[in-house]
Amino acid sequence: MSIIQAIRGTKDILPEEIIYWQFLEKTASEIFAKASYQEIRTPIFEQTPLFERGIGEATDVVGKEMYTFIDKGDRSITLRPEGTAGVARSYIQNKLFASGGVDRLWYCGAMFRYERPQAGRQRQFHQIGLELLGSNTPRADVEVIAIATDILKALGLKNLTLQLNSVGSKEDRQNYRQALVDYFTPYKDDLDVDSQDRLSRNPLRILDSKDQKTQEIAANAPSILDYLENDSKNHFDKVSTLLSLLGISYELNPRLVRGLDYYTHTAFEIISSDLGAQATVCGGGRYDGLISQLGGTPTPAVGWAMGMERLILLLEQLQPLKASTPDIYFISRGEKAENQALVIAQQLRQDGFKVELDLTGSNFAKQFKRADRSGAKICLVLGDSEVEEETIQIKNLGTSEQKTVSQENLILNLS
Repeated sequence: MSIIQAIRGTKDILPEEIIYWQFLEKTASEIFAKASYQEIRTPIFEQTPLFERGIGEATDVVGKEMYTFIDKGDRSITLRPEGTAGVARSYIQNKLFASGGVDRLWYCGAMFRYERPQAGRQRQFHQIGLELLGSNTPRADVEVIAIATDILKALGLKNLTLQLNSVGSKEDRQNYRQALVDYFTPYKDDLDVDSQDRLSRNPLRILDSKDQKTQEIAANAPSILDYLENDSKNHFDKVSTLLSLLGISYELNPRLVRGLDYYTHTAFEIISSDLGAQATVCGGGRYDGLISQLGGTPTPAVGWAMGMERLILLLEQLQPLKASTPDIYFISRGEKAENQALVIAQQLRQDGFKVELDLTGSNFAKQFKRADRSGAKICLVLGDSEVEEETIQIKNLGTSEQKTVSQENLILNLS
């Protein structure tokens, strides 16, 4: 009988790896809390129109990458390919705006896209993200960027570059779209197949092409910064000024457009030079039209998402993190002793000790070997004779010193 394997593009997160994930999640959640962001958890599948309307039918995500199926109720359902649309739907449905003011939300979880798997990119992947809804001020843009840089700094990551651009208003982008169509049309036959398709549907995405010939052609394409109206220019100038005020350095990248249709004004990515082709570890921007596009009251918003797998790759390049080890390794031999050890171990756990109880039933020599490998500092030893005498042995695994104490005074001796 053949062994059932994990589906291509998915990956088990094993116990020796999970410490990196826990470190990342803990670090991010603590920084979010300091900035008054509250966690939100949305379903991993939604009605397909949410993503078609929110992300845009002309995007690669909707056109090529979504996991979509018909459920038993004959409804079109999609596994979420990103987090923002679901948060926006929840914001509208649950009337989170009712209290007025600004809503600061963050999320963490699995996303799904049918892409070619490679290092740092899986078909089931994970993101940490935040959304700030209810403010159109450039200060909101800079706040979310600052929080992203705080998290990456707290993780100890280096060799990161913030790339910044403005994609302007809907009107700015429409004018720029036409300029790109006019520019790329004479080169249509020289573009890669995907870019030829994008020329009529979503020409801004041609600037994102990884095809070398297309990149060479795009190098001389018009810059969106030349198509920004005064309001858009002023917003972008203020964002740039405030980033400098906070001492956050950035590079201007007029080719940065992001892949989703809902972006307006500020767009940014944080790039790592320590990764290969999949170098973006954080991407986001402003999306002032998304809430109204999904049927809600017009609400300005800005946010970002970090790819957790890529951050883990970077963390693993740093000094290895050590897995948690028990305070106490507990060995026992004999039916009475094994039963009593179970009772004592549970009591010690309730008293705050991390206890690993050996359940193998093997001889003491083998159990002692496992105790030495466990990383614990203390080994407790219980045999049937100790049960009869109501004693227990405490062995210091560092010095090999061993003493016998009464079970009644065990906690006192451990303290």
